[in-house]
Amino acid sequence: MKAMLEGTIAWPEEFAQAYRRQGYWQDITLFDVLVRTAARFPEKLAVVDGARRTSYAELRHEAERLAAGLAALGLRPRDRVVFQLNNSLELIATFFALMRIGVIPVLALPAHRRTEIAHFVRASGAVALLIADVVRKFDYREMARQIVSECPLLDHVIVSGEADAGQVSLRDLSQRGGHCAIPCPQPKAEDVALMLLSGGTTGLPKLIARSHTDYLYGATQAAKAVALDADTVFLALLPIAHNYTLGAPGVLGTVACGGTTVIAPGTAADLVFPLIEQERVTLVSAAVPLVPKWLNAELFDRYDLSSLKVFMNGGAKLVPELRQRIEEKFHCVYVESFGTAEGLLNMTRLDDPTQVRMHSSGRPVSEADELKIVDLDGREVPDGQPGELLVRGPYTVRGYYNNPQATAAAFSADGFYRMGDVVRRIDGYLYLDGRIKDLINRGGEKISCEEVENHILAHAKIESACVVAMPDEIFGEKACAFTVLREGCSLTLAELLSFLQTREIARFKMPERLEVVEEFPISPAGKIMRRDLRLAVAAKMAQERLLLMRS
Repeated sequence: MKAMLEGTIAWPEEFAQAYRRQGYWQDITLFDVLVRTAARFPEKLAVVDGARRTSYAELRHEAERLAAGLAALGLRPRDRVVFQLNNSLELIATFFALMRIGVIPVLALPAHRRTEIAHFVRASGAVALLIADVVRKFDYREMARQIVSECPLLDHVIVSGEADAGQVSLRDLSQRGGHCAIPCPQPKAEDVALMLLSGGTTGLPKLIARSHTDYLYGATQAAKAVALDADTVFLALLPIAHNYTLGAPGVLGTVACGGTTVIAPGTAADLVFPLIEQERVTLVSAAVPLVPKWLNAELFDRYDLSSLKVFMNGGAKLVPELRQRIEEKFHCVYVESFGTAEGLLNMTRLDDPTQVRMHSSGRPVSEADELKIVDLDGREVPDGQPGELLVRGPYTVRGYYNNPQATAAAFSADGFYRMGDVVRRIDGYLYLDGRIKDLINRGGEKISCEEVENHILAHAKIESACVVAMPDEIFGEKACAFTVLREGCSLTLAELLSFLQTREIARFKMPERLEVVEEFPISPAGKIMRRDLRLAVAAKMAQERLLLMRS
């Protein structure tokens, strides 16, 4: 199979032919999905965004207007656009507009800042940046001006909202597109549709190129796993640009089934609960940090939540006790979702036994997913024994975009992706035990220790730094920075955070505890013993809690 885009790695031809022959890959694009659903349910409610209620016919029409406007601006098939919009009707319509003209969005999160966005522009070769204007007092237009000065190949800044001088308003493009035809054919199903971001264990995130056909297959299989249909009302809480909310099954799975996507204005219980009642929401895709807050909210008697059928958790494993409380308080079925932007989606099923729903991370959504669980020497282990999870299949990519070094490290010679997670397989279900990769999982947001360390080391007072995970009851893990200071220096957490803000990295990556030490524990091979640091901070926190209880 020929590479979908220069810099990508295609599936071997024998695999591609098999996936087509067996019906896993179909000859339709993500825009075709919207067209088909709009033909079946033209007046059906597609998106609810505050007071705005948009039918499928209207969503298709707006996507086509935007597609024509974006093409008139000069965007062409296979161009890359760094796509950073907050959850909104505009995000969904613009996403489908790009799918129509074959322009590839690099899906950044609203929390990303100049350092990350500039990296995505350079790594993808993007010609345009698509942003909001101001969200939660942060002005993305000012950030864009700085990035344009650093990235000379960036031709356009497109703004959802009020554009500044030298920038283009998305609204104006829609109006312009209403007066002209779309000048380019639709992409092919095997073309790259979008680029997701890796969790990234070293440095900044890597780019994951997903084709129309493979991404659609994963989304529709996930939709089948939780029985989505035209009556589904999906509550989009977390960033839609994240794989979990976009396609697992997310917005795409909902559109494919003809359901309704409701965009939440926030994640607090006093916003979410009334929205579930008002819109008769049937599916919520939540994350670990939200669960205890919602369960402890004294609002269950005030709102009718009986429409809710499925409560899904993804991004990080939820403990069994909280899974049980979800089913008791929300009177719905709990679904655990465990997957990766590189491909594999693993979910519990609605009819699984209680023991499986409460303890496992589910099973793959496709019969074509090939899984191996191996020991440190690469040998497969028997069922029930822990090992690293490797996977390949019709919606798991074969490598990273334009990054052969990262591809060689993460993928085996025969195309299996090394997920870096330690799992056990029992009766076809996976049980997540931990992680091999040195990555902090802050409630589903992945933090690269190396990336944060590189920023910390730029501080004039710091000689060396090591960032590790520390336990947290709400988020599961948070970042703790261990530092060795230069002679005669002192440093506080507040001072460190103030410095990191000048580095313009996402807030969720900031260390939330600082430990100043004289030296790091070093292995015989000369490496910092990160495990010792993790154990040290966990023990210190436990001692602090004990002292607090006694006082």
